[in-house]
Amino acid sequence: MSSIGGFTEPEATPLALLLLGQESDPLSERGVDCPGSLPSPSDPELVARARAAKAALGERVFVLGHHYQRDEVIEFADVTGDSFKLAREAAARPESEYIVFCGVHFMAESADILTSDDQLVILPDLAAGCSMADMAAIEQVEACWRELAAAGVADSTVPVTYMNSAAAIKAFTGRHGGTVCTSSNAKASLEWAFEQGERVLFLPDQHLGRNTAVRDLGLSLNDCVVYNPHRPRGGLSTEQLRSAKMILWRGHCSVHGRFTAESVTEVRERIPGVNVLVHPECRHEVVLAADYVGSTEHIITTLEAAEPGSAWAIGTELNLVRRLAERHPDKQIVFLDRTVCYCSTMNRIDLPHLVWALENLVEGRVINQITVNARDAHDARVALDQMLALPGVTAPKD
Repeated sequence: MSSIGGFTEPEATPLALLLLGQESDPLSERGVDCPGSLPSPSDPELVARARAAKAALGERVFVLGHHYQRDEVIEFADVTGDSFKLAREAAARPESEYIVFCGVHFMAESADILTSDDQLVILPDLAAGCSMADMAAIEQVEACWRELAAAGVADSTVPVTYMNSAAAIKAFTGRHGGTVCTSSNAKASLEWAFEQGERVLFLPDQHLGRNTAVRDLGLSLNDCVVYNPHRPRGGLSTEQLRSAKMILWRGHCSVHGRFTAESVTEVRERIPGVNVLVHPECRHEVVLAADYVGSTEHIITTLEAAEPGSAWAIGTELNLVRRLAERHPDKQIVFLDRTVCYCSTMNRIDLPHLVWALENLVEGRVINQITVNARDAHDARVALDQMLALPGVTAPKD
């Protein structure tokens, strides 16, 4: 065992966590392997370059850092948070000409939708995407809607898309009378949707949709069906589409999808009295086995309020878990998995890319600007505004 900043890293043995890039886990869902390796640590000289570039730009630049970013990037963030909070923070800084979003592509799109036309949103690495968001392409979703229409259920179906989706999917939702949700207001979003129609098409994360419907709204698993965009009619019969209350898109988070019920059992055996706290993007059986379930911000605030000496196993992205362990040395905080897995696309944003983006701005060159076309931006804003109008929703978090 080795210890980094108070956080214990297990050795790469079959009985402990496997290191990123060295192994894959056959027990995982398809698409949740950890391919490749984490980029090597950044050159220490880049810290000085980042500071110099940021100082030269002054208030013209506003750097946003998502909770899942590595520490070397978070150090230069003006604000840290979840994706929606960061997009709103950017919109609240109209004096900042450049918004450098250290996150992934869909987050930068949301920032472009919510900020003014005079503000430019920049993603330091265009390869920083989101596997979950990529699991719902607009052509697939439009084809799904045509199949719902053919089954006679489109008019009574309300689309609800998770914040972790492409701008085109948010726009589709806005055009069809739906709303956006975050993991903290998914219940309110679904309650509103069921007031508008008989069923919900939930995009793109099946686990958040299922967990919210069953755990929070009291629906049964039999009320939920999974639409597979790679099969005719989603692999569902007309009767299944008509009888379903929740039509769940076949998507998932590549990190949260790794956690299993066995992970919960193992950590309880290893750490007596441990509290298991997981994100609602985890599989249903993991959520059922956990003690607490909540959004990224909920996880952070729960640990801040936890009793000194308490033990916690956290089911969310590893960069955040490590940071929380370092921030709360009076508590035992461990990662809920036997395989170390960062969000590999989020980790595309490293200090070299951030420095490259900032230094280009200093020289007057705008690189990797993220823009959403006017029609999609308008329709997506309709769906986002509908979310903000939900009862009790003031500052949603994902």
